[in-house]
Amino acid sequence: MKTKVTVVKDFIKGQVDDNLFSSFIEHLGRAVYTGIYEPGHPTADEQGFRKDVIDLVKDLNVSLVRYPGGNFLSGYNWKDGIGPRDKRPVRLDRAWHTIETNQVGIDDFYDWSKKSGTQILGAVNMGTGTPQDAGDIVEYCNFPGGTYWSDLRAQNGHKDPYDIKYWCIGNEMDGPWQICHLDANDYGKKALEAAKIMKWTDDSIKVVVCGSATSSMPTYPEWDRIVLEHTYDITDYISIHRYFENYGNDDDFLASFYDMDQFITTCTATCDYVKALKRSKKTMYLSFDEWNVWYQQKQEAHPWQEAPRILEDNYSLLDALVFGGMAITLLNHADRVRIACLAQLVNVIAPIFTEPGKGAFKQSIYYPFQDVSVYGRGTVLSPVVKTEKKVTGKYGEVPAVIFSTVYNEEKNEVTVFALNSSKTEVSETEIDLLSFENTKMIYRTELFGSDLNVKNSLAAPDSVKPVAGKLEESEKGTYRVTLKPASWNVMRFKVNSL
Repeated sequence: MKTKVTVVKDFIKGQVDDNLFSSFIEHLGRAVYTGIYEPGHPTADEQGFRKDVIDLVKDLNVSLVRYPGGNFLSGYNWKDGIGPRDKRPVRLDRAWHTIETNQVGIDDFYDWSKKSGTQILGAVNMGTGTPQDAGDIVEYCNFPGGTYWSDLRAQNGHKDPYDIKYWCIGNEMDGPWQICHLDANDYGKKALEAAKIMKWTDDSIKVVVCGSATSSMPTYPEWDRIVLEHTYDITDYISIHRYFENYGNDDDFLASFYDMDQFITTCTATCDYVKALKRSKKTMYLSFDEWNVWYQQKQEAHPWQEAPRILEDNYSLLDALVFGGMAITLLNHADRVRIACLAQLVNVIAPIFTEPGKGAFKQSIYYPFQDVSVYGRGTVLSPVVKTEKKVTGKYGEVPAVIFSTVYNEEKNEVTVFALNSSKTEVSETEIDLLSFENTKMIYRTELFGSDLNVKNSLAAPDSVKPVAGKLEESEKGTYRVTLKPASWNVMRFKVNSL
């Protein structure tokens, strides 16, 4: 098939927020215990954090890490995780049917975040928690000193405030699976009062209210409208979550980007409706603070235990391609999606996988996330794309090849990300960069393979890995490249190279 991409410097979609390249750690399965934290591990530091994991997180260039949940959040008392470890209570985590030892809490996680080169997207409990609890944790984390909670932080070893600037007000409160689930009106009222107390405590913070847990919720998008009508004036972002899995049709699965695009478009329209309703001058932004491939059909019951092996999807090449399509979609909505959190970061539906006492390896999805995180910062442009359509059973006709183009003015580079979602057809692609002067292709990688089901493991960590592609010469500002069937592609071009 033939594809043409015309990139025009002045066709600007939006500036990429660094927080688009964020992730998520929840007290769930082995994300924390034997994930980021494993005292006695050969690489453990003095606080028990695995340095091999820290190095892998650093290489992903993660901006924010959402913490501590997730479903876990709605039954969590943050005060259980502070103070001397030997005095912290052991609790039942009813969200995930596990034993929580509270050996890691906000103080410990703050230290980990500094070591990992990330910042924290905090989260407050809107299930069993109260607006007062929400204000107290903001005071504990951010107030300079001289009050009960800020002085307790100093007593616990951290004199200086954490300065956590972003906070989620609850998690998926539209979901009946949530501890103390609320309807939209009750959540909206509670979130409003929590946000008021939190911002009265620290007026520099930004808050995220719960939007729809997925586009398939029967309350979507009405939930989002009602919550925003309560909170629009005080909130800064509304969250949305979406996961995809393969139900047996690879073409449908590879077109997941289309569903994600529609979800973002609808939620944006809902925000703009409430903006008009309230005669507001403020634009509401989206926090897509959970997204990934997740095989939820495979969940199994397990006994009460500490850090069980649950939700440990082992990702294939096919999963990585779908993931790449989702990453392109997020970039292409950078004008409204300002935060996005890959869920999660270690072991639990994650790009990094560890074994207790042993090593860690990169899952297949590690690579497309690293690609966009490292090379996707700058200004997203809106290219003119001519490509063939492919027919799917679930979404009808969708583009066979999708692109995102990012211009990094500081580095004087244009990066083109491309997913060829056709399993059978090569895309003979023309990339027109005439809008930029004197360009040169300086970097190209391809992620592809004859077996879409191949996966990485500790024994075979490089079974799925990008390879260098052929660097093409410019023909008067255009480049002709071949995009292999079912492939993820990254191409970087230097501008004004002569």
